[in-house]
Amino acid sequence: MINIHSNMKFLKNRINFIFLILLLPVVASNAQEIIKDTVAKVNRNSTQRQKIDGVIATVGDYLILDSDIDKNFLELTSQGNSIKDITRCQMLGKLLEERLYAHHAVQDSLKVSDAEIKSIMDDKISVMSEQIGSIEKLIKYYKKNTEEEFRSYFFDILKLNKLTSEMQKKIIDGVQITPEEVRNFFKKIPKEELPVFGDEMEVAQIVIAPKVTEEEKQKVIDKLKGFKSDVLAGGSFYSKAVLYSQDPGTKSLGGFMKINRKTPLVKEFKDVAFSLNEGEVSEPFETMYGYHIIYVEKIRGQELDLRHILLFPKLTEEAMKEAKEEIIEIRKKIVSGAISFADAARSSSTEKETKANGGALVNPKTMDTRFELTKMDPNLYGAVSNLKEGEVSLPQIDEDQSGKKVYKLLTVTNRINSHTADYAKDYLKIKELALKEKQIKAIAKWTEEKIKETYVKINGEYRDCVFANNWLKK
Repeated sequence: MINIHSNMKFLKNRINFIFLILLLPVVASNAQEIIKDTVAKVNRNSTQRQKIDGVIATVGDYLILDSDIDKNFLELTSQGNSIKDITRCQMLGKLLEERLYAHHAVQDSLKVSDAEIKSIMDDKISVMSEQIGSIEKLIKYYKKNTEEEFRSYFFDILKLNKLTSEMQKKIIDGVQITPEEVRNFFKKIPKEELPVFGDEMEVAQIVIAPKVTEEEKQKVIDKLKGFKSDVLAGGSFYSKAVLYSQDPGTKSLGGFMKINRKTPLVKEFKDVAFSLNEGEVSEPFETMYGYHIIYVEKIRGQELDLRHILLFPKLTEEAMKEAKEEIIEIRKKIVSGAISFADAARSSSTEKETKANGGALVNPKTMDTRFELTKMDPNLYGAVSNLKEGEVSLPQIDEDQSGKKVYKLLTVTNRINSHTADYAKDYLKIKELALKEKQIKAIAKWTEEKIKETYVKINGEYRDCVFANNWLKK
């Protein structure tokens, strides 16, 4: 909950409006047509005015239809977003900006490969189909006749979004801010209009993962080797993945995945996958998630179609008991004052990500150690909300990021009450606001310059719109 003066309100609204479509789920993406060359365009050199039914604007090589505005409003409404304060002229302004970014991304030769878009599309269609019930329902939702027609349509949407995103990144990537600029930004805010930041806390944890016995590890390795032998003898990898894989994301798909070098997977997995030939099955190998085997179905340049099976070594009751006893002993030492929570984390925690920082958790949204209570992960909030500052929780069973059972101790190292922005205490938040303002100015400057040098035409009643940018080149 932030109260900011009018310039900062404009900044926040401007950021939200420019990047609105990128923040929505894909199913709520700007489902607009990208008209291909087969559709007639306005002849830029003709002195005769041409009326093209439905086309309300042209930006470079992109057309905007009147129905594109309707689709955006429909999508926003279907996702529970309020549209009462957004006019058709404002929505058109956003669509014009998107096309301007995309057009110049192409002009600047920003690389967006069809293979990359296809990979993204396949992943998103899979998720969307699962959410809505089936691919058939998805096709019907988007009012398309066939899956091929839907995929072509959706491919164009994703490519436009990707081009827009890449151009925006290019504009702001070089924008940096100095401490002096942050200081000046803060000084310009009237005292009575300084932002108010909500209640926050800093949290630390100690994690003790039960030790997996070598015997249990070998059992999993032997089982995966057996799967490999069966597959090489003609057995179905698909069936084995459906029956035995412990990866919830791919189990129902028979372990199927499409990956490329940029797919966000752990290094060990990609190293093995890209070392295999088409039709080859890997030996069992270990990652932080467990033990895998991979079968490469198809190699398409830098893209692989593969299947994999993931198995976890079983945690014995004895291993769980030992881990619990260890964490109880650690808690006793902390509570008695024999060791600090931070030192205990450094010496005993099995979580590499927090161990070196004394167990301090980092907020993944802000990359600092503060968590705003109203935006905190519900599970984490539930675990620490009733702890006093410095109090250590009782041992609790949780799952680490790989899904394995672990024991945890949690503590609140600092509580920060709701307060008016303080330059020293809230420097990182103020820096973020100052940087966003500078980025918005960089985008505004770029947009102003590019509108002047880009073919832009707005038709009909939309020429009466009052735009934030000079689209009419008056």
